[in-house]
Amino acid sequence: MTTADAPTQTSRFDAPAAAAQLIADLVAAPWGRPAPSLYETARLVSLAPWLAGHERRLQHLLDTQQADGNWGPAASEGFALVPTLSATEALLTTLQRAPGVTGADRARVAACAARGLEALLRQLSSMRAPLPDTHAIELVVPALIEAVNIQLDRLRDAPSSAAQTWLPSGRLSLPADVDANVLATLRSRLQAGGAVPDKALYSLESAGDAACGARGVRPVEPGTVGASPAATAAWLGPAPTHGPAIAFLETVVSDFGGLAPAPVPIEVFERAAVLGVLARAGLYPPVPDHLVKGLVNALGPDGAAGGAGLPVDGDTTSIVLFTLALLGIPQDPGCLFGYEQGDHFCTWPGERTASPSTNAHQLEALGQHLAAARPGPPDAHRYQAAVTKLSTWICEQQRPDGSWDDKWHASPYYPAMCCTLALAHYGTGAAATAVDKALQWTLSTQRPDGSWGRWQGTLEETAYALLTLQLTPRTAGPAIEHAVTRGSDFLLARIAHPDGAELWTGKDLYHHPALAHAPAVAALHLAQLAARGITPPPGAAGNR
Repeated sequence: MTTADAPTQTSRFDAPAAAAQLIADLVAAPWGRPAPSLYETARLVSLAPWLAGHERRLQHLLDTQQADGNWGPAASEGFALVPTLSATEALLTTLQRAPGVTGADRARVAACAARGLEALLRQLSSMRAPLPDTHAIELVVPALIEAVNIQLDRLRDAPSSAAQTWLPSGRLSLPADVDANVLATLRSRLQAGGAVPDKALYSLESAGDAACGARGVRPVEPGTVGASPAATAAWLGPAPTHGPAIAFLETVVSDFGGLAPAPVPIEVFERAAVLGVLARAGLYPPVPDHLVKGLVNALGPDGAAGGAGLPVDGDTTSIVLFTLALLGIPQDPGCLFGYEQGDHFCTWPGERTASPSTNAHQLEALGQHLAAARPGPPDAHRYQAAVTKLSTWICEQQRPDGSWDDKWHASPYYPAMCCTLALAHYGTGAAATAVDKALQWTLSTQRPDGSWGRWQGTLEETAYALLTLQLTPRTAGPAIEHAVTRGSDFLLARIAHPDGAELWTGKDLYHHPALAHAPAVAALHLAQLAARGITPPPGAAGNR
């Protein structure tokens, strides 16, 4: 039985209407709309008690602690360390404040802080593997451990003996793979009035007192420092006077029910990613001109940033370029050569670890430009050399089982989709072998309920796996058809009730609704087309 003959439930799903709603949601969120971050929200509890919604944020910390004392997902793999540090420090700081909290409320804050401390001591004492490669973890972890220890010392020295009944006897120690000198260097530079790298602004709060009013830092429109409420609050300090920065924080917490996401703004990345994945699937809902023009205008001499306050980067730049090409508005991708390194391309210069998904996006942007025969001699040779370099490096990063790891996403299914599609359409050399291995890995890891997922089956990861199978050329066959049918049924049953899986990597893991929903819409649309025996033209810009 072929896919076209097979019964399908996906016909019940209105993909064009869902795509149109995604566009409406983009328009309604001019700064983008990632879900709130536990880390970021806890930093506002600690740094900005003056900001409207403080009680709501404090209550959120109390309500979201898990039974084992942690906050955040996957404690056994280290992902809970940063949010648990952030929340525990915020609760300890709350206990120190005057007038602070009293009575039953104080007892609950103290109890949650105690469980958080116990969880941290367990995590840090049992940690064997390197810390997860979340953003600025080399700054965030030592800063928070230092802050927690300072609060512990203050509570031990407090005249009230009640505090002694729940405080642990020890102190938190730095993980072995964390170098505290990196944080010390940042603080020294700020104290001297010097500028810091743009990418360090996103985690400026790690600098502690040195961040407050730092002369080398200025907010950018709409009043943000580093596209981070925490960084902005740290720069403002306890007695804020900078109107635009205050207004930025007030707007953020108002828009997110008192909580705080990060990064925000991130509308450029969000819009390019959503429009791009819809276009890959042949979905072209009406898009307001200002959204598309915004992507074009985001491209400067060095590329595009994900949003105001973020540095330009090779990942956002390549996604914007490829999406605009799919929309029939190609731009010169020559700025991507500014991210070229010895054997790969970077997200930004000086990064600690390179990203397979970033290199895959750059391969698509440069490969699509080359395939369209836009660069003439001698530029064509330069583009071809870059495509070969990117293909080789991406293949070398593939794990023996056929998957990839990536620093921008906790799930292997995201880089697998990015790398497989880039290699399948534009790769050279060993690309075909890598694609075959990736497809076999994808098929072999489908769960009994038809889903895919690192820790459990999720909407977002299932969509990535489906798109890998659906958009890779020459992927016909009963095994793939059966996997796509099962995966599509899983999506259809859950797309109206998203699971909110925290998989995107910031300073902690966070959920990004639009970036989870758009791939699911695209995958269901492709399943509908396949059920009717229709193959969407790849990159159907000319068919818009």
